[in-house]
Amino acid sequence: MTGDSRYEIHQDAYIKLVLHSLKHRSSAVNGVLIGRSSADGAAVEIVDSVPLFHSQIGLLPPLEIALIMIEEYYGEKGLSVVGYFHANERYDDLELAGVAKNIGDHITRYFPEAALLLLDNKKLGDLPKGKDRSPVLQLYTKDASTWKLAGSKGSNQLTIKEPSANTVLLDYISSEKWNDIVDFDDHLDDISKDWLNTELFA
Repeated sequence: MTGDSRYEIHQDAYIKLVLHSLKHRSSAVNGVLIGRSSADGAAVEIVDSVPLFHSQIGLLPPLEIALIMIEEYYGEKGLSVVGYFHANERYDDLELAGVAKNIGDHITRYFPEAALLLLDNKKLGDLPKGKDRSPVLQLYTKDASTWKLAGSKGSNQLTIKEPSANTVLLDYISSEKWNDIVDFDDHLDDISKDWLNTELFA
């Protein structure tokens, strides 16, 4: 397995992850990335994301339930879980948490090129000040048994498919769109809530 794969995330998948973390700013949150490998295997396309939890994110039983439902739904569409997203509880914490590594390890058993994305709160906070088109996420890939931060600064290993995604994200932040996000915690508390967030960008 190499850490040289390129990753392209679609705008809706990207924005969903960031809004989920903004809805629960004082908690660690997580989610999974949905997608597929390119035909030549050199790139991973992240076409969707599913917000998972905002409380007790390391608990195994709810995670197993969520993964079964996610894999069943997206498997019928020819897609699979291709990575994991994590946002730390503290704004200034850029360490990769143990729970993130453990879930990432689980995903690599089924998808060796899995990406692990960590929210970079500083980049997110700086968004309104500039015209940065790069994602407010740090990319980690697994090299042998270790998760490593991909590339150096300026690395384009992780890109957003739509160049204007951060502008759209800022519009959603200003309108407090994060209030509409549903994660698996919400769904398990009230099964009428849609964990697919099909109406979010309607």
